[in-house]
Amino acid sequence: MESIFLKNLFTSDLHGNKKKYALLFRVIEKEKPNAVFIGGDIFPNTYSSSESVSDFLEEHLFQPLKRVRKKSLKEMRVFIILGNDDPRINEECLIKADKEQLIDYVNGKTVPYNEYFVTGYSYIPPTPFQLKDWEKYDISRYVEFNSISPEEGYRSVKVEKDIMQFSTISEDLKKLVKNAPPEKTIFLFHAPPYGTNLDRADLDGIHVDHAPLDVHIGSIAIQRFIKKFQPHLTLHGHVHETVRLTNKWRELIGKTYAFSGSHEQHEFCYISFDLHDLEKASRAQIMI
Repeated sequence: MESIFLKNLFTSDLHGNKKKYALLFRVIEKEKPNAVFIGGDIFPNTYSSSESVSDFLEEHLFQPLKRVRKKSLKEMRVFIILGNDDPRINEECLIKADKEQLIDYVNGKTVPYNEYFVTGYSYIPPTPFQLKDWEKYDISRYVEFNSISPEEGYRSVKVEKDIMQFSTISEDLKKLVKNAPPEKTIFLFHAPPYGTNLDRADLDGIHVDHAPLDVHIGSIAIQRFIKKFQPHLTLHGHVHETVRLTNKWRELIGKTYAFSGSHEQHEFCYISFDLHDLEKASRAQIMI
């Protein structure tokens, strides 16, 4: 029997680029996947665009999705999370689309997908950037000396002080793993696992106060989580240049495959995979 998971697609970090959204739907119409996974950083930059996030999503994500569903892909699922560049104040757009069964907005929850489950998680460790809606301490309250703590910076929504101070990615994952058997779960993360080919930043030779910066900027908690629980598959984004620097878009951590769907500004990349045969996954690159 032919696998019903033959055409899963994964991409990440579209950053409100209209050309990339158009390419995504061109690929969807061509490959006719059973599911599409989108790994965060999806909104346009509200400081450089006069278009509202809700209008952008309606025109470039929701309406094209309705058209392809009506045309030929009625049962196609779209699993999506937000990323650290996406102000949480606009999260309601995705919550509404989820309630309308247009997408599966999976941040912080687990949903069934045929014989598998999908769990989403948007948070990343602290960065040097000001927006902190999707940042948490990783495994402790330690912050790299070039980064800003989750208790500082800017938030688009109000968060209780004790959550900012004491909540960690590590503690969140301990709760999420209880939702479904990890060996049957696809984890859709924005952050990549620390110290891998998927979290390599272009920070070589850069020093702050004479100390070199760590070129790996992923999550230690996510790395440990994968090693311990061995999920069926983990999907990651966030670090745009990692594939260019390492020439690798996937990593085998124990028995778990981890894929990066991120890409750089002048390209659109996506990964095709079958959940029954992850070794044969492939990555396509389209220059724009």
